[in-house]
Amino acid sequence: MTVKSTKKELMPGVSLTCVRTEKFKTGCLSVSLLTQLGRESAASVALIPRVLRRGSALYPDMEIIARELDELYGARIEPVVRKKGEIQALGFYADFVDDAFLPGGDRLLPKVANLLGEILLRPCTRGGLLTPAYVQSEREKLVDEIRARINEKRSYSVLRLFELMCFGEDYAVDRLGNEDDAEAITYLKLSRRYKDLLARSPIDIFYCGSADPATVERALADALAGLPRGEIDFDIGTDVRMNSVEEEYRYFEDRMNVTQGKLAIGFRLGDCMEDPDFAALRVFNAVYGGSVTSKLFMNVRERLSLCYFASSGLDTHKGLMYVSSGIEFDKFNEARDEIFAQLEAVRQGDITDEELEAARKYVASSLRAAMDSPAMLEEYYLNQNILGQAGEPDELAVLCESVTKDEVVEIARGVQCDAVYFLRGGGDE
Repeated sequence: MTVKSTKKELMPGVSLTCVRTEKFKTGCLSVSLLTQLGRESAASVALIPRVLRRGSALYPDMEIIARELDELYGARIEPVVRKKGEIQALGFYADFVDDAFLPGGDRLLPKVANLLGEILLRPCTRGGLLTPAYVQSEREKLVDEIRARINEKRSYSVLRLFELMCFGEDYAVDRLGNEDDAEAITYLKLSRRYKDLLARSPIDIFYCGSADPATVERALADALAGLPRGEIDFDIGTDVRMNSVEEEYRYFEDRMNVTQGKLAIGFRLGDCMEDPDFAALRVFNAVYGGSVTSKLFMNVRERLSLCYFASSGLDTHKGLMYVSSGIEFDKFNEARDEIFAQLEAVRQGDITDEELEAARKYVASSLRAAMDSPAMLEEYYLNQNILGQAGEPDELAVLCESVTKDEVVEIARGVQCDAVYFLRGGGDE
């Protein structure tokens, strides 16, 4: 399937991306408010969509909202909070039976759009402020979720790596904020934050389904008619630091009651971020550690058995790469050195034709797989819009298939290790 998107500004600071297709039996509609990620604001921003989903003026509790969704053939509207570089994206993701598959010419899109607009713009309030009981209940759940991050040691080690490596940068802040700030949220402060976000945030809307863009625009014009628009805060973005903080990488360590060590290494992508080639970056990552044919997987894990797992990942918004691995405590030096050695091999051009072709195919296949899922398409276009990039997934896949070894080597030569984090045993949970 070839995907073709259209993009239009609906009102000041509100853009709509439409993908018209009859391939899917379910359509999707998402609304994402974009704001600067910050230590003091992250937790309250993360809490807002959860509180809004509890009830609106017309549907004042979750039970009534659930009944209304059941009437809409079991549609779903869920709160979403994401971190895109140093931008926090909050809002809702809705999926529903596509209108092309409904009996009797029924139309769900305007009804779902209206319900989403109702939840976003007309919250259940007391005295004009967000309902205190809802704020308290969702705040407690948010605090529990923040505390629970430590239970998944693999993802926690990467979170800690960036928290320590990027200290003093907005990127150090998690998408949910921190526990202390979450516990300090009051319904009064949250109401102010909510109103400010509605008035000032750029808003990215995405639709995927069989409706034509003009029909989607009409549905959203009605649903968002009450959206207040003030002076839009377009001055949001990500500070891309291309070089490591110090000449030698910094080392950080935590001790916990764990039986397997977690080694996480953070890199700055270097000069390639001045004018990033996103296709070449994806293929470089797949060659190094981002695929099952990568050097980290085939050598550090399989051939040398130094790790239980070893893989790399990119954040192209921020210009960072990380390696995540699970190791025995006494294998730290060997594993670290071999992870560095495999990056050096890429720098030296030690890449076989088979490795390069496997990486290109892996990346292209992953991009084309996005065209088989409305949710993956939504994520793809949100990333593209925030990065200021144009192009469809299959177009980027074609570019990935033509990436050369020299382009991969050039990226690798600019990559700098900034920090090493090791979670080892011998401490309390």
